[in-house]
Amino acid sequence: MNSTGDNMALRRLQSASLQSTVLAYALLAGPLSGSAGAQQNNPPNLANRITAVPGDAPEDAGPLASDLSSNTTRTDIAKAMQRVADWQLQRLPAEAQYDWTFAALYAGMMAVPPEIAGDKYRQAMRRLGEELAWQPGPRALHADDQAVSQMYLEQYMLVHDPSMLAPTRARMDAEIDTPDDPARPLWWWCDALFMAPPVLADLAAIAHDDKYLAFMDHEWHVTDNLLYDADVHLYARDLTYLDKYEKNGKRIFWSRGNGWVMAGLVRVLDRMPAGSPLRARYVLRLQQMAGAVIKVQGSDGLWRPGMLDPASYPLPEVSGSAFITYALAYGVNHRLLPAATYTPVIHKAWAGLLRHIYADGRLGCIQPVGGAPAPLQETSSYVYGVGAFLLAGSEIYSTAK
Repeated sequence: MNSTGDNMALRRLQSASLQSTVLAYALLAGPLSGSAGAQQNNPPNLANRITAVPGDAPEDAGPLASDLSSNTTRTDIAKAMQRVADWQLQRLPAEAQYDWTFAALYAGMMAVPPEIAGDKYRQAMRRLGEELAWQPGPRALHADDQAVSQMYLEQYMLVHDPSMLAPTRARMDAEIDTPDDPARPLWWWCDALFMAPPVLADLAAIAHDDKYLAFMDHEWHVTDNLLYDADVHLYARDLTYLDKYEKNGKRIFWSRGNGWVMAGLVRVLDRMPAGSPLRARYVLRLQQMAGAVIKVQGSDGLWRPGMLDPASYPLPEVSGSAFITYALAYGVNHRLLPAATYTPVIHKAWAGLLRHIYADGRLGCIQPVGGAPAPLQETSSYVYGVGAFLLAGSEIYSTAK
């Protein structure tokens, strides 16, 4: 694994013990199915698959955890991550899911460093990929149905099984060959910038083919030109929010939507070659958004659903806050953001996230599925928020002592 694409894969997967990881997966392939492609002879029809409920909000979720430390040591970070990841892993639906809510969880599970819990989480993700026959969701051009391919392609980068790659590559090749519809942008909502662009960046790194980055860059900037506010340095959720306002008269900018965008930015940057002529624009956008979000960080370290009217939202929103924390930590770790400015912000945010972990591992204060800032319950837990938390924790862990 000496190619540029493989080296970039190692950075995201944080696999200090990659050789043992690959060996474990090679041994695992036999007991599971003989090969990762075994089910592709008779792949499931995902269009007929019922989407599982991705979370809940019970009246009583029990006590909050009292034994987790906000110290950013590897030991303390690992303890919190494993508590949350294990709780969620035990609650996965019986039938493998492909939709965007679970795709974000899978990305977080793949990011957990092997030294925290061995290969348990990646093995679980591999089983899901095999059950789904490594297929994106059934909607051919919809980014929500492509997000799951981030997990598939990271699995491919570990073992180089072509069956893990082929369905996603065929899907994205067909999308590249489909002309733009001027009446409806491909990625018309800001969350899509997390869903699809990292898949294309992964393919560019794997295939050593710049057509994937070129297409990604074109479509990203179609969306950027429509939704990015160059004064506030945040994204509207979609075109219908360009003229919607909070109670205080300020524009509505959703913390979760902007968290998805920031996470998409750093996942694209993680794959993009250092010498790419495209890179500077993405670095600049990350820096601009980072400067915007630190201005509205709450006293508890987190961000409210409506970023510019925090007084209207009593509770923070953990999924958006975790995605923002992940992006800021990546920016500092890769010297794209000044550590002196952002490290205190990251540590404050991490401490805030830990305050919403319950004793059994439930991660609360996550807004249910929706398209705009909305009230939420303290016990509300959804899989994409867990994925965001694991991404944030993994990135902070990567440079912790």
